[in-house]
Amino acid sequence: MELLVIPVFVLDQQRRVLIWNRACERLTGVAASEVIGTSDHWRCFYNRPRATLADLVLQGRTEEIRQLYDSARPRPQQREGLCAENWCDMPRVGRRCYLAADASPIYDKEGRIVAVVETMRDMTNEKKAQIALEQLATRDGLTGLANRRCFDDTLRAEWQRALRQQQPLSLLMVDVDNFKQYNDTHGHLGGDQCLQKVAAALASEMRANDLVARYGGEEFAVILPNQALKGAAIVAERVRSRIERLQLPNVGSAQPYVTVSIGAATALAAAGEEPQQLVATADAALYRAKRLGRNRISLPLQEPARGTAGRELDATAQ
Repeated sequence: MELLVIPVFVLDQQRRVLIWNRACERLTGVAASEVIGTSDHWRCFYNRPRATLADLVLQGRTEEIRQLYDSARPRPQQREGLCAENWCDMPRVGRRCYLAADASPIYDKEGRIVAVVETMRDMTNEKKAQIALEQLATRDGLTGLANRRCFDDTLRAEWQRALRQQQPLSLLMVDVDNFKQYNDTHGHLGGDQCLQKVAAALASEMRANDLVARYGGEEFAVILPNQALKGAAIVAERVRSRIERLQLPNVGSAQPYVTVSIGAATALAAAGEEPQQLVATADAALYRAKRLGRNRISLPLQEPARGTAGRELDATAQ
């Protein structure tokens, strides 16, 4: 085990370190002499006390694995063994690592566990590459917001959640007014910077569980889970006002600064209904707001009946 290129450590029945091989020293930055005979091996991986995979196997706490690790599964063809992956703090080396670990018990003739061998593999580069690919698949490259694909997936998921929990679901469709004229005046680079500033202002007004997405071009969409009509109206007006306060000059426009029009819809999800109806209703409200002069919001007249988004009411900006 000392000569293996794979980081390995072994715990005895009392969770004391029996073996801490050279590859483990290189991975953790901790010499074997510091941990052999102790139960402080967790300090090599975490800033706070926390069980390693080997500890869980030794103590029979395998049911806790899904609470402590990003991904976990029984070890193939290994009785009571475990495989898991997670981020580790690695205090001694001063950087976080994503480690894949395998913990395999060793039994005596009576079937009692006498030791557990844990092997590790540093998958930090692979994990970072995976995260980058996921971001490319779900994030808009210009604004950093969720992209259309992520919006569609999230809306379907939130619709099902609203259906199960019998909670309202609101949607805002936000469009930058006279953006083509702004783009023609300031050029594509100026237009990109405008969209980035609008996106940042939008995101800053949202709760942690809301989703802001670039729907397409100069249009944005906001999913507001468990948000009824009154809350959606407050958020919409807050967004409209905040973007106006950015005071991005819009030369030649009816409005001196960049503004947005917002359409809103609220639905009580019902079996057999589709979330696309919520999008269509919010979109119709958006275009009605633009027809009536822009820089305003269009909201439902009343709380919607189950499975509908309600009638619209124009709310002109003060």
